Amino acid sequence: MDPTLEALIAAVAGFFLVMVLIAAVCAARKSNRGGLPITSRTPGPTELSSTFHPSSLNQVSMPELLRATRNFSPDLIIGDGSFGLVYKASLPTATVAVKKLSPDAFQGFREFQAEMETLSKLKHPNIVTILGYCATGSDRLLIYEYIEKGSLDQWLLDTTSEAARSRPPLSWETRVNIIRGVASGLAYMHNLATPPIIHRDIKASNVLLDNDFEPHIADFGLARRIEGTHSHVSTQVAGTMGYMPPEYIQGATMATAMGDVYSFGILMLEISTGIRPNIPFKVEEEEEEEGDGKEVRLVEWAKKKVAQDRHMGILDANISREGLKESAVVEFLRIAILCTSDSPKDRPPMMEVVELLNRIST
Repeated sequence: MDPTLEALIAAVAGFFLVMVLIAAVCAARKSNRGGLPITSRTPGPTELSSTFHPSSLNQVSMPELLRATRNFSPDLIIGDGSFGLVYKASLPTATVAVKKLSPDAFQGFREFQAEMETLSKLKHPNIVTILGYCATGSDRLLIYEYIEKGSLDQWLLDTTSEAARSRPPLSWETRVNIIRGVASGLAYMHNLATPPIIHRDIKASNVLLDNDFEPHIADFGLARRIEGTHSHVSTQVAGTMGYMPPEYIQGATMATAMGDVYSFGILMLEISTGIRPNIPFKVEEEEEEEGDGKEVRLVEWAKKKVAQDRHMGILDANISREGLKESAVVEFLRIAILCTSDSPKDRPPMMEVVELLNRIST
């Protein structure tokens, strides 16, 4: 064949091939109009959250939520959850809590899917109930049962608001019952057969109290299912400073049930002392052996005082001492210190913690 003719045929074939490819791309883009671009990319929020919409949950429209929250009025904000604000909302059938995730938070969309997947599988009186969701455009919202008395954190440490000034302090008996409820919820999660679930962010602000002061574990955005190894490999540190176990802080990537146990032990110390675990504090001068006024963290200070057999001295001053059994306080703090052991293998599983707590006579 003439070389010139051969080159011409090749050029024409190449042109038609390019046109076919362009037509295919245009057709694909047309079919995907309004969606994500067809390129190699990190999965977007729609992809992350659209893979799991449990049939057991109600899908609520955005117009309905706008009416229920008065266009997400700041006056109705009742909490600041991870990656979003929580609003009190009045739906026609019930008063609910609505968590509106920040639309620009990629991690928030991962939380949306994690909470839906996790909470739709959990049915326990000490775990908050998820009722529905809303997914429209870039908006992702989760709808929960409304827990009347707010978070444990507010009851323990909020001393500035008008509502806080009118609240009576939590009694010792109430505090022990709250801890028993949280332990029961965690034990249930850790012992699910298919498969166990770890929370990864147990803290006072993630424990909600109902009208009877029964606790409800909330905020499952960091929760993960764990397989037969009872661990979850994560590339990011999860949790809240002050509650995180030492192995996480030191760089361990295996999130385990024993990490939840440590955080739970810190919660026990917090509810019994009324001291924030994530903020260092200075002890009274008479408590300092060397008088140098060094700042300490709750767990270090509590372990030192328990070792000195000074259990009653570290209790929250707001706890009435009338009728309080010192033996109950000693046992409560012994369990807390056991849960906060530096080594995970020295911490008891939550089922054992439940048994130990149930033996305490208040």
